[in-house]
Amino acid sequence: MRPSTTPADDTDARVPLSATTGYVLAVLVLLASLGLVALYWRNAHARELKAAEADFIARSQETTALLVQRLDDYELVTRGGVSLFASVARPSRRQWQGYVDGLNIRTRFPALAGLGFATYATPGQMSDLQRLLRDSGEGLFSVWPHGMREYYGAILYLDPKTPDNLAAIGYDMYSEPVRHAAMEAARDTGEPRMSGRVELVQDQGKPLSAAVLFLPVYRSGDRPSSIAARRESMQGWVYVPFRVQAFVDTAQRKAAHPLALRIVDVTGGIEQPLYPDVAPEQADTPAFTSNATLEAYGRRWRLEYRSASQATIEARMTDLRTTLAVGVFASLLLFGIALVLARTQLRAERLAARMTESYRRSELRFRSAMEYSAIGKALLDHDGHIVDANPSLARILGKPREQLLGTSFDGHFLDHPDASGRDRERDVLATAGVYRSTRTLLREEGGLRHMQLTYAPVPGDVGQDITRLAQVEDVTDRLRAEAQVLALNRTLEARVEQRTRELTIANQELESFAYSVSHDLRAPLRAIDGFSRLLEERYGEVLQAEGRDYLARVRNAAARMGTLIESLLKMARLGRAAVKPAPLDLSRMAADIVTELRADDPGREVVVEIAPMLQATGDPSLVRNLLQNLIGNAWKFTRDCAVARVEVGRDADGAFFVRDNGAGFAPEYVDKLFRPFQRLHTQEQFAGDGIGLASVKRIVERHGGTIQAEGAPGQGATFRFTLPETDAALAGKA
Repeated sequence: MRPSTTPADDTDARVPLSATTGYVLAVLVLLASLGLVALYWRNAHARELKAAEADFIARSQETTALLVQRLDDYELVTRGGVSLFASVARPSRRQWQGYVDGLNIRTRFPALAGLGFATYATPGQMSDLQRLLRDSGEGLFSVWPHGMREYYGAILYLDPKTPDNLAAIGYDMYSEPVRHAAMEAARDTGEPRMSGRVELVQDQGKPLSAAVLFLPVYRSGDRPSSIAARRESMQGWVYVPFRVQAFVDTAQRKAAHPLALRIVDVTGGIEQPLYPDVAPEQADTPAFTSNATLEAYGRRWRLEYRSASQATIEARMTDLRTTLAVGVFASLLLFGIALVLARTQLRAERLAARMTESYRRSELRFRSAMEYSAIGKALLDHDGHIVDANPSLARILGKPREQLLGTSFDGHFLDHPDASGRDRERDVLATAGVYRSTRTLLREEGGLRHMQLTYAPVPGDVGQDITRLAQVEDVTDRLRAEAQVLALNRTLEARVEQRTRELTIANQELESFAYSVSHDLRAPLRAIDGFSRLLEERYGEVLQAEGRDYLARVRNAAARMGTLIESLLKMARLGRAAVKPAPLDLSRMAADIVTELRADDPGREVVVEIAPMLQATGDPSLVRNLLQNLIGNAWKFTRDCAVARVEVGRDADGAFFVRDNGAGFAPEYVDKLFRPFQRLHTQEQFAGDGIGLASVKRIVERHGGTIQAEGAPGQGATFRFTLPETDAALAGKA
């Protein structure tokens, strides 16, 4: 039985002609009102954009004027320094510092790194100047970078005296090509000249764009008229270095919406960015742009201004948005009133048409799902006979679809239920709604297949005897795979049990070896040491000095062998002992260890710094052993330091560290540090058995952590290690 899938007549869902006029009227009202609102908004929007553009042009011109004014201020500051040289042949450092302090540069001109003077001298003149400064008690004046040059332009004064400015004293600016060009132009013209983009000595390693303004200083305040005379009378340059970022920021400080500005030095036709700046809100295409040219002190700058994007500018037009919102709201309100009137008369007709179409589509979806499903499906009547079946069921059962109709569904399986079984199926369907079972199917070609059956109640149409939907899925391959997995699991369990037995036997052999080392090897060593001691006590006077020396070597070698055996046993115990985690205060533990070291070596003066609140989780005895080895090594290897220093702390990433300023080690030997009995120093230099760091590594790894070492010969060593912070973390790593 198969219902028709022909689509229903769509005329039932169409809008009647009587309601068309109401809809047309509603749409006309909406279009007319929105058109008026759009026309008004368009004119207002154009006016607002023109006003915004005019404001942008005005602010860009204002910013350009402020930049020019700032450069003029820098020139005035520089000319003031030149005036000081006009009144004093060569101002002293104190006079120069007093003048600069009076300018209050840091507050008035935050972009300036300072006000300085660079001397102009030949190698001979430079030597005389260095001798004069040294004899006058002003200290050693060193010029850098080193090397012989025809002329020097070294920084002699630079204030205010910040650490960065003090570090720049002595720098030969004349040796750097960009500064050299500006200094030479200022010298030959007698006018202020500005350099191209440079990196200040104070900002080495920082990508900060800067420039330097130079003004020449001639001897005795002269104003020579020719280039040759200027070079002959040249004494040096008063200069101001400034950072372009701070220079622009200071100019735009008072702006409500600072402009995005890009400054490009185009002197000589070569473009070099000085100040690229695009604010986040202006990263998109700007609404307006404006370019200006600034020519000053021999340089030509192109100032490229960018406004915010048009979307950002429009977002600031709050009044315009409010007007638009009110107009749209009024238009929608009128449209809504007209639409409600038109919709009222159609509600009942359209509702009925939708219900009919919905039922048709639901039936079509059910038919499609059944027809094209890869799972076999059948509709059953109350007696369990097949009313309808899909192609997948016919393929699974191996019979044509037409032959299945009217046959007993259970009769196609070998283990079909009896009457009581069918009653139980009906009871489960009535209570749970779904019933599942597994049946065996005998295919006509002779193969047995396992089928998963799922029953669900499905009502039929009025007058149809349809009560259930049965789904049939072939699970033979899945059941076989599950059986293989179970067999594999049993095999795996047997392997694990065998490996456990092998590990237990290995541990027993290791314990037997440790016992042998502890007793069997120690007995001969005790005999060697005892008889050597008796020989020394009873026959020491008879032996010559060489013989007594041999005897001492025998006893020392026996003691050394005993120490190595004890260390080997400690390593074995570390690997076998169970980790018993507990909260640890590493700060207190380290302090106790340092106290013990001071008591054992009262003559040592070691500065020990232990950070507070070093918390971790671990085995108390193992972690104490770890700290004893690391702090004990630091204590030992700082023996030859004038001021021994040991530090215990924690890095920002959570790793603990023990640092010292002792003997250190070569980086290429870092891999040998944690190997047992590997030593980088002789026994005469630093005593030890070479097992401490190997024990440290084993303890850290037992806790699931890592350890690293850094050092250099004569510069100390740092050991960083990690430990879990909680019991849960330690359990997870274990």
